[in-house]
Amino acid sequence: MSGELTTIDQYCQLGKTSLSFKRDVTKDEWMKVFQSLKTVEGCVQFWIGDCLAYRQQKWGMYDDVLSEIGKDKKGTIQNIVSVSRAVESSRRREDLSFKHHTEVASLSPGRQEYYLKKASEEKLTARDLREEIRKDKVRVSESGIIPQGKFQVFYADPPWKYGNSMPEYFTEQANYYPLMTIDEICDMSIKNIIDENAVLFLWVTSPILEESFQVINAWGFEYKTSFVWDKIKHNMGHYNSVRHEFLLLCIRGSYPIQEKKLFDSVISIERTEHSKKPDEFYEIIETLYPNSKKIELFSRQERKGWDSYGNQISRSK
Repeated sequence: MSGELTTIDQYCQLGKTSLSFKRDVTKDEWMKVFQSLKTVEGCVQFWIGDCLAYRQQKWGMYDDVLSEIGKDKKGTIQNIVSVSRAVESSRRREDLSFKHHTEVASLSPGRQEYYLKKASEEKLTARDLREEIRKDKVRVSESGIIPQGKFQVFYADPPWKYGNSMPEYFTEQANYYPLMTIDEICDMSIKNIIDENAVLFLWVTSPILEESFQVINAWGFEYKTSFVWDKIKHNMGHYNSVRHEFLLLCIRGSYPIQEKKLFDSVISIERTEHSKKPDEFYEIIETLYPNSKKIELFSRQERKGWDSYGNQISRSK
């Protein structure tokens, strides 16, 4: 690293907000400077973290330093220190970014080493590494035990894997749970538990709407109608500011509603945590089909009167 700093000092005059060359340089000399700057840029966060970690170990907390840098940067600095302390220098990899090391910081030392080696050998981006870790933590498709018997009511909120991507700074569904492709969802081993007459309530967002019909058909259902959840709050979209999701109602065989009550097709309820659907939709289904055997796929929690199959089930209820 001293070589890179020497190279920059040899050719460049550095200011707080500027860089200028001390003399005319050749293209090869310019490339040396550029490569050195790239190397230094990848090191700065580790340097800051290790410096403050030393301060904390030697003389206690560094509140005075944080007060000088301002509230807007306080969280960033604390995160840098946390990562630097969690991932010891002996496990760090020079070919990976600080963001890669951030992704493994909460893991045990052995797992940190395993995933950093995997990211290095497979050339994974920080986002790819995050998804690998989440997939290993919780497997979705075939890891759970599918309940036995036949069901007439299916309620599903699949972890759709979108074909496009968001910027690195944008929080998306992959940040919360492992995703599944359309083919993986279509191939799930649930066909044996679907009764010959049944109903499917399937959550879909606009970008995946067309592809979702592959799942509907693969599971043996036919689309009939939909509910729209107006989430009040907006989300970033590629073409508009999105505030809704669809709940598609699909039928297999013949399965009319058991309670002759018609609910409004547009339901406005403010969204809360990521991907969590309002309980009111459970209640709508329970009202329409009070006498049916029900199962929720990809469920996060158990609900009285329902069977559950999912990777994020909480048994607190």
